[in-house]
Amino acid sequence: MAGDSRVAAFPVAPLFLQRWSPRAFSGEAIEAPALYSLFEAARWAPSAQNAQPWRFIYALRETPAWGTFHGLLNEGNQRWAAHAAALVLLVSKTTQRRRDAPEPVPSRSHSLDAGAAWASLAFQAEHDGWRTHAIGGFDRARARQALNIPEVFHLEVMIAIGRQANAHSLPDDLRQREQPTQRRPLADTVAQGSFAFTEA
Repeated sequence: MAGDSRVAAFPVAPLFLQRWSPRAFSGEAIEAPALYSLFEAARWAPSAQNAQPWRFIYALRETPAWGTFHGLLNEGNQRWAAHAAALVLLVSKTTQRRRDAPEPVPSRSHSLDAGAAWASLAFQAEHDGWRTHAIGGFDRARARQALNIPEVFHLEVMIAIGRQANAHSLPDDLRQREQPTQRRPLADTVAQGSFAFTEA
């Protein structure tokens, strides 16, 4: 399994080591109930004041919207994402309503909260036998216009979802990168009492 190449310094559920972001997708379709199980997991993510700022907009392969979504990706991502079952755009609302304010106020945690929703979706996908890959390389300006996204929403990432295929299905340059990545040591990530990290 993919997680076999990863070793945790402290005990964690296997799901956390097994989840990674492949580029090789099989082209197998995802049925609506399976996809909506992933969105359901994201729905229960934590958020500041329960604002739930995340929104998901998606397209399935072999549907009219697919060409629009796929066309928003940069050329390098288009090569491998063409075989995903779904492309999902994650956006987050940059304002929120508070009980003590008559008008919406800026949200300081909209991206953080959207990230929690994305992680929930990704881990549910892993649990259900699907793979996900977040994509930062896409045309945000064109996406906003093509998908009618109001200015109050920040475009976060595109997400490819699908069944994983053999790495040999990828072009040579991508096949060499098709493996789980490692993580820096906890000592470089966690500090007690005060900031104690060496900035590189």
